[in-house]
Amino acid sequence: MQTIQQYIDHTLLKPSATTADIIKLCNEAKQYNFFSVCVNSCFVPLAHKTLEKSPVSVCSVVGFPLGAMSTESKAFEAKTAIENGADEIDMVINIGLLKSGDFGAVTADITTVKKTIGSKVLKVILETSSLTQDEIIKACEICVVAKADFVKTSTGFGSGGATIEAINIMKETVKNRAKLKASGGIRDFETAKLFIDLGVHRLGVSSGIAIVEGLQSNSDY
Repeated sequence: MQTIQQYIDHTLLKPSATTADIIKLCNEAKQYNFFSVCVNSCFVPLAHKTLEKSPVSVCSVVGFPLGAMSTESKAFEAKTAIENGADEIDMVINIGLLKSGDFGAVTADITTVKKTIGSKVLKVILETSSLTQDEIIKACEICVVAKADFVKTSTGFGSGGATIEAINIMKETVKNRAKLKASGGIRDFETAKLFIDLGVHRLGVSSGIAIVEGLQSNSDY
């Protein structure tokens, strides 16, 4: 079994994050051997440069945090992030179109981004706190059809974060056709381990250091 550090996408997506904050995030990721850093797309070049010659990957969010941008905008943002050094893309699903029942448009949105980034990893953020159980199931089915590599619970900016219920629904729906990422509200080792034991392959957290050091983070982000 891999170490808990290798489950962690060390994340900083606050709109107030500075270049100094991103450099600090990257240096922490190198120090603690986290799998990746997850940043807003404008910081991908800086993260890529700071992490050069290290094994830490760079993950960029796309269409964040609302998911309501045009497909063309998401695809362009994803393409630019990859060109600037991103290894993975975390895109937000179009929540409004999903809840409207326009499943074809949601599928096309994800498919377009995946085709744009090719073999790079695509994680789709569902924002499960905004969805019913049936909508979570449908979103996961769409992600599988669109060939997303992961389904992810939350942006961390919604009304709720990762829950056991949501992860179980996602796991049952995608089976082994996509991986799982839990994010939002994971602030200590016990909670992180709980989700890993449920079958999660990655954790999106801003409290990664507290988690690996066995502490309780008081972060409200």
